[in-house]
Formats: sequence, structure tokens, C-alpha cells
Amino acid sequence: MALILWIIAVILVISGIVSLVRGQVLWGAVLIIVGLLVGPGGVSLFT
Repeated sequence: MALILWIIAVILVISGIVSLVRGQVLWGAVLIIVGLLVGPGGVSLFT
């Protein structure tokens, strides 16, 4: 389960960075924050 959470978190953070580069600041920030919350190193929503 931890591996799946890491993969989801990495995808969300990368998507957020790409959104920031493309000029969608709010959406990028939301994706990065959600990615950090989902990741096992952060506050996991599933535990």
C-alpha cells in the first residue's frame, strides 16, 4: 500500500509542477499540496 501511495503522490506533485509551469498557479498548488498529503511521508489520508 505504501508503494501505491508514493506513486500517486509523485504523479500529483509532478502534475502540479507542470501546471505551475504552464501558468495555472492555483491548480498547480492544489495538486502539490494534495500530493504531499497523500504521500506516506506526509499526513496520509488512508491511515
